[in-house]
Amino acid sequence: MRQLHVFFLPLMAHGHMIPALDMAKLFSSRGLKTTIISTPSFSDPIRKAQDSGFEVGLITIRFPHQESGLPHHIVSLDQVTSDAKLLPKFFKALSLIQDPVEKLIQDLNPDCLVSDMFLPWTADSAVKFGIPRLVFHGTSYFSLCVSEEMRRHKPFKNVDSDSEPFIVPNLPHQVKLVKTQVSDYNLQEKKDDFTMWINQMKDSDARSYGVVVNSFHELEPDYADHYRKVLGRKAWSLGPLSLCSNADEVRGEREQCLAWMDSKKANSVVYMCFGSMAKFTPAQLTEIANGLDESGQDFIWVVRKGKEDENEEWMPPRFEERIQGRGMIIRGWAPQLAILDHPALGAFVTHCGWNSTLEGVCAGVPMVTWPLFAEQFFNEKLVTEVLRIGVSVGNKKWQRGANEGVGGDAVAKAVRLVMVGEYAEEMRRRAANYKRMAKEAVEEGGSSYNDLTALIQDLSTYVPFNK
Repeated sequence: MRQLHVFFLPLMAHGHMIPALDMAKLFSSRGLKTTIISTPSFSDPIRKAQDSGFEVGLITIRFPHQESGLPHHIVSLDQVTSDAKLLPKFFKALSLIQDPVEKLIQDLNPDCLVSDMFLPWTADSAVKFGIPRLVFHGTSYFSLCVSEEMRRHKPFKNVDSDSEPFIVPNLPHQVKLVKTQVSDYNLQEKKDDFTMWINQMKDSDARSYGVVVNSFHELEPDYADHYRKVLGRKAWSLGPLSLCSNADEVRGEREQCLAWMDSKKANSVVYMCFGSMAKFTPAQLTEIANGLDESGQDFIWVVRKGKEDENEEWMPPRFEERIQGRGMIIRGWAPQLAILDHPALGAFVTHCGWNSTLEGVCAGVPMVTWPLFAEQFFNEKLVTEVLRIGVSVGNKKWQRGANEGVGGDAVAKAVRLVMVGEYAEEMRRRAANYKRMAKEAVEEGGSSYNDLTALIQDLSTYVPFNK
């Protein structure tokens, strides 16, 4: 069998780039030639992977700031957090990279294009050059199913108030939501630029060869089956992709937080981190600090660098003095995989981004769920109600900007619930079982391993419709 060459085109955002890189590593480990197309700002993690021995190619293309009207410092979707005027300009920039990408496809003649959901024009590019396009959404089967059933049935139209629950129909489990947990573009039939882009994405999904999913069958079997059999989507489970990352490389640096964790008892530390895009008001940061203190648990809290923490006026009086020895604040980046893998780690407070959620599953730890926007409220339902390995902190407001509204008492209550008592032990046992299944899924003969084998076979025999 000849060597297949796969192009990867991830979205310019940290949470999309990391799993795409892990997927490229995975494909490379199975004998495929892989090339990632990205902008210079995201070349560092790819070069680090190359330095670590992974045979992943890299081609950089220019990000069209000037043509799209974006400020020169905006190079990632992570930076477009609250300015609504910048979002359509960012998506315009994404559309403007179509020509240079198609030139690369023409010159290098790859056998397949794996592209991010936010790049719908790649469906046309794939057809143009007679190659299959695989879509990568970067989320769970569960959230894909909930989102699609919401789009088809619009169950929120049957309720009068924002606080009245509605049931998402046609799903394997009863899933209840309220309007405030759903984005405006899902609720409203408006025709703004972002909604039109979302519609293009849905249309391009239907015209693509299939979907690759960062999940494994044993985690959400009902929803993998629903997505394929009921919704009629061709899909392959390839995850957990984070198991392709080299956590030992980070661990070898023995960051200060890991040395601090070495002194702690097993399952005794709470890790709180909300990803690269979350923003909180100073008042909310104060509530978080008070809640962690009140919980009485040892903790590591990652506070995002930026305007919200630069003067630290949010910090309660004598807070760092009170938590000395039992609490650590990390400002900026933290070695998340290594922290989650540490024996002292007892629970994970997460925003329910799918990367972090799945990393928590792989670590076998219970979670406190604190969704903020995107599909995070759907992932929360999977964790707390289907898998039953987490508890909700109680946030019900979908908001992409600065978040607030959760009291310190709610934080303390949720943290204690996942750390102490009989229910915490039940969640820990279930979480440990999912950790075992995740590891088995990616090993030779496992469900994700076999799905990738089947995908490679399909790609090797692909015959384009237009030839």
